[in-house]
Amino acid sequence: MRIVLGVSGGIAAYKAVEVCRRLVDAGHRVTPVLTEAARRFVGPATFSALATDPVPEGLWEPLEGGIAHTSLGRSADLVVVAPATADLLGRYAAGLADDLLTAILLATRAPVVVCPAMHTEMWGHPAVAENLARLTRRGVRVVPPETGRLAGGDEGVGRMAEPATIVAASLEVLGSRGDLAGRRVVVSAGGTREAIDAVRVITNRSSGKQGHAIAEAALARGAAVTLVTASALPPPPGADVVRVVSAADMEAAMARHAPDADAVVMAAAVADWRPKAPADEKLHGVPELVLEPTPDILSALAARRPPGQVLVGFAAETHDALAGGRRKLERKGVDLIVVNDVSAAGAGFDTDTNEVTILAADGRTRAVPLASKREVADAVLDEVVARLPPAPGSAVTSPDDRRES
Repeated sequence: MRIVLGVSGGIAAYKAVEVCRRLVDAGHRVTPVLTEAARRFVGPATFSALATDPVPEGLWEPLEGGIAHTSLGRSADLVVVAPATADLLGRYAAGLADDLLTAILLATRAPVVVCPAMHTEMWGHPAVAENLARLTRRGVRVVPPETGRLAGGDEGVGRMAEPATIVAASLEVLGSRGDLAGRRVVVSAGGTREAIDAVRVITNRSSGKQGHAIAEAALARGAAVTLVTASALPPPPGADVVRVVSAADMEAAMARHAPDADAVVMAAAVADWRPKAPADEKLHGVPELVLEPTPDILSALAARRPPGQVLVGFAAETHDALAGGRRKLERKGVDLIVVNDVSAAGAGFDTDTNEVTILAADGRTRAVPLASKREVADAVLDEVVARLPPAPGSAVTSPDDRRES
């Protein structure tokens, strides 16, 4: 989706750079719009380098789509202003449009998120409170400032919310318009670790990047997401995170959270075997390991899934990947199997890209050429959305109906 990121003239403008980066990493098209005062704090080149679109020069610059403020206002799915100074809030509340950012705010019909930042005395002034109340009545979402260090060495309330908080609020607003809005999605990620003794484990090469990308994409599309992860990666903001270590941990977590989900994506690389009798202490010498199979979590989920739930498995293969994926699809009883040949360049473990083939129980096949793991995640979720039953009281939509982002 397209996000216009407005930056007004306060010292917190430097934090807007991180907001920009995180929104782009979440898969959105970001157009930064800087006021003249903002350019005194952070240069346009910084935002142009990180965003998907360059910073427009100003109100009078023509864009390919037409007049700058109307073109950006109409095409935006969301407008975020971070920081929003007292001056910007006052002009927006009064309906003034004397620069590109305020003109966009009046021209857009997209939801707007403002993130105030100012000194404590300004934050407490009645005029600021009245302006915010007026904007709130108009449907503007306010991400309130925090208490902390301010410009000039002062301390108090007025510090702009942290970028992670702003991005989480923005994605929440966007998600309310997505094709997974109102749905619950459970995603597993990472490689489990099975204890040999007190210090050693059996594991695999999975980083958890693909599973985390699926959780992030589901959040951006409006889902309430539970991420059951054995990975040390930071989770996407907004996910309900359940940390696990072993296959037994993951089995218990999935059994607890999957029954209430509309879709379950089992992207984790669960260890196939574990030591039958792990030692409580560090072993010395060369031990003889007796292995036993770990629980077949995916088959168990398929056996007891509720009606209408879409269940997705993954198959990481190294030889004749599609044949192995088809066998797994039949054996596990799931709706979709995502097959990837982890021996292929750029598609293995711990990479930022992937190349997969999505096999469906109804015989359909979708090949996804080498792409970022976030793009692969959206391809998988497109297939999930296409198979979900209509939500109560909603119209039936398809992935093709989604706006291009």
